[in-house]
Amino acid sequence: MSSQSAYFRIPRDSNLNYLAFMFFLPEDIFKSCRTLRKLPRCPGELFNSEKMLNLIDSDQFLGDMMDASSALAFPHFGFGGWKEHYTVDCPVWQLTYSLPVWAWLLEEETGWGFQRLMFIPSTDVIPFFDPDFIKGVMGRIVKRAIAENGWQPILDVVRDMPCDEDFEVFKNFISNVRVDFYRKWYHTRSKKVKMVSLEETMEGEDGDYVTVIAVDPRDMAAIVEAEDYCLRFKALLTDKDREILELREDGYIFDEISDMLGYKNHSGVVKRMQAIKEKFLEYEAKQK
Repeated sequence: MSSQSAYFRIPRDSNLNYLAFMFFLPEDIFKSCRTLRKLPRCPGELFNSEKMLNLIDSDQFLGDMMDASSALAFPHFGFGGWKEHYTVDCPVWQLTYSLPVWAWLLEEETGWGFQRLMFIPSTDVIPFFDPDFIKGVMGRIVKRAIAENGWQPILDVVRDMPCDEDFEVFKNFISNVRVDFYRKWYHTRSKKVKMVSLEETMEGEDGDYVTVIAVDPRDMAAIVEAEDYCLRFKALLTDKDREILELREDGYIFDEISDMLGYKNHSGVVKRMQAIKEKFLEYEAKQK
């Protein structure tokens, strides 16, 4: 290609502005994008094909580029999990889609931009960049973007005050980042963390038992809150008392527990359960 064509000016809204960033993408992300993987990595083949140029000009290309660059940028924002664990309502999710910023900063940081592509011999095939190099460059780019665009206050607020709408709900499981959100929000923000009274669990010798925390299994927030409430109470018990309580949770009757733990008879277990109940009532009163 001639040096004249190397300085060809392209419109600011042209998808050609993102072509260099496309070649910067790691191989796994590049090949996962249906539109991008159709494009040849040989500049001559690319620029001499009207079909390929039309593909670059398409919304499908732009959509793939936005998704790909977002996936590349997200890990450097310092939030847990994957981008897919968050919804489009999450401010961090939206910031990762700043494709024009990533493309411009890539050229600023490394010199790799559209004009550089024009100097590559038309018969050359552009190889994939080293993954560690890509990771390092993206780390610097994201850091610059946060600083130069004043995003840090936004990130601080999102981290300190997350919203339920920020987190994706998957059909078959709850992601760890959503569980962490519930634990942080419903426990540290709530002045009163209490699900149900545990008194019934501490009573009775007829073999019946009640789960220590009874909640709606469809309510993830309640499940996480209840788990924390229960664990904090158990942490106050001795190892032996904790074992007795957990055996009761599992449905064992007092006679069975006394045999398992080496008591002479079940009255010893009953006494320990009474002591556990009294300790719980003290714990429960402090939570009010």
